[in-house]
Amino acid sequence: MTGFATGRPHRPGRRPNLSSSTPVDGVTSVVTRMPSHCGDDTCPSCVVAGDQIYLAHHAGGYERDDVAHQMRCAFQAAAATLATVGVSLSDMVMITLYLKDLDDFQAARAVFPEYFPDGCPARMALTTTFIDPRCRCMIDGIAYRPGARP
Repeated sequence: MTGFATGRPHRPGRRPNLSSSTPVDGVTSVVTRMPSHCGDDTCPSCVVAGDQIYLAHHAGGYERDDVAHQMRCAFQAAAATLATVGVSLSDMVMITLYLKDLDDFQAARAVFPEYFPDGCPARMALTTTFIDPRCRCMIDGIAYRPGARP
């Protein structure tokens, strides 16, 4: 697997970067930055901050110029990242959907119920250009799980 931003090989098994903030009222919060999923060391796959997990951009499936296929690959990649911190797609509370072409919205939207059979998280959709011209869609978002830890 190569990295989205750099094309360098993904390095699975890298250790998370742990940092703690200044104690407030005697409580130190820990922020955990998980290793990059895309070969770009400036972009953790997700960041765990207390009970919230901030999911970085996830995409994939560039071998097919089909937004539904790429959405499924993006959700599978996001699910794999979330699993590394003990949560799943069902813990997502917000997803931002980035589309290359607004005409792909309905096809992208139709994939959500496959991954969220019990109800979808809040969603924002917008159009943008991507670094990789084969990319038709990308997702990021926020998951919530009390006690979430890598």
